[in-house]
Amino acid sequence: MWGGRFAAGPSAIMREINASIPFDKALWGQDIAASKAHVAMLGAAGIVSAEDAAAIAAGLDQVAAEYAANGVPEDWDLEDIHMTTESRLAELIGPVAGRLHTARSRNDQVATDFRLWVRDCLDQTDAGLHALQVALVTRADEHAASIMPGFTHLQTAQPVTLGHHLLAYYEMIRRDRSRLADARVRMNECPLGAAALAGTGFPIDRDATAAALGFDRPTANSLDSVSDRDFALDFLMAAAQISLHLSRLAEEFIIWASQPFGFVVLPDSLSTGSSIMPQKKNPDAAELVRGHSGRIVGALTSLMITMKGLPLAYSKDMQDDKPPVFEAASLLALSIAAMTGMVAEARFREDRMRAAAELGYATATDLADWLVRQADIPFRQAHHITGSAVRLAESRGIALDRLPLADLQAIDPRIDDRVFAALSVEASVAARASHGGTAPGQVKLRVADARLALGWAPGLEG
Repeated sequence: MWGGRFAAGPSAIMREINASIPFDKALWGQDIAASKAHVAMLGAAGIVSAEDAAAIAAGLDQVAAEYAANGVPEDWDLEDIHMTTESRLAELIGPVAGRLHTARSRNDQVATDFRLWVRDCLDQTDAGLHALQVALVTRADEHAASIMPGFTHLQTAQPVTLGHHLLAYYEMIRRDRSRLADARVRMNECPLGAAALAGTGFPIDRDATAAALGFDRPTANSLDSVSDRDFALDFLMAAAQISLHLSRLAEEFIIWASQPFGFVVLPDSLSTGSSIMPQKKNPDAAELVRGHSGRIVGALTSLMITMKGLPLAYSKDMQDDKPPVFEAASLLALSIAAMTGMVAEARFREDRMRAAAELGYATATDLADWLVRQADIPFRQAHHITGSAVRLAESRGIALDRLPLADLQAIDPRIDDRVFAALSVEASVAARASHGGTAPGQVKLRVADARLALGWAPGLEG
């Protein structure tokens, strides 16, 4: 490829450090699609003859069929997927293959291919997250009234419903999907035709190639077109945030599946055993999701550092843009699938969750609220009275609603026997009926909202 300028070929070291075919072969489908759009435009514009354009398009179809059947060959002398494809095309149709590269450069070629790949990845990720949301909403509906302890600082705080807890993750994923949608809008501009960095003197039709590849428009600046990797960073930023949410959900399942909690029985299909302890059922899938989040965040950091000091336009550093994106995309897809299966197939132990909700004086706030509503006591004073009641119950090792009325009245005589109706965990969750609260009725309303937003209903595919 460099014979006109260099008297000698590259050294073995240069050959190895320069080759990207081991990883950028993943772009072969996008490379074929972009090349076909480009040659169709060249033919329509009269830059190459109709006969040559047809021969090139047919040859590209044959190359694509070979790749699909046998994979992409790795010849490091050809460096990358672009030269690998062009070389094979030349073997199939002869010198006319050389006309394909008219009015383009590998710089705009790879920028286009990579955008197409990331765009496909955004769509696939969004579809995976939709499936996870369907699983979360399905289980939330099933457990709209299943009581469990709500935590702050991992200490029992107030009773909540499992449905409410699961819908919290639905909301996280909803925001994640909005990030993917935003990223897709920003990146859907076509760099093809920017050539090496300055555009081209050929009378090309960039609107035609952009439309053929499903882009909204061509990019507006040729320098930016070939040097921009914001679209890859946008994906990685969204992937990092998604992975953090998945990691939090995975951590909850890990905790809930532990024997001291026992809130959930994980599916066998997403668990492993121990080589020495036959009783073990380890939450390895959830732990790997938690671990993958670190690698995905690392991929984001890697590309950010690669791009941070690059002058315009293209620099060879940018060859290292694809491995972190490919790795993050693969890990993220696995993580989404694992947590979707975990949510859908786990068996929740409502008895253990409810028993735990009755521990730790979780209805203490309900006593304070009752004092405010029924005795017209300022909340700060009610908080102090309730704290005294909790201290007394704790000293006796009993639940708050097991304290005799006389003992409660000794703390404050304004307490009467109506208070006990407010101190059960059922009453506690039922009382939290404000918009977005944990009351079963509110959970059912949010489930209905979610189904509408997802375009999904029970008995239909999500």
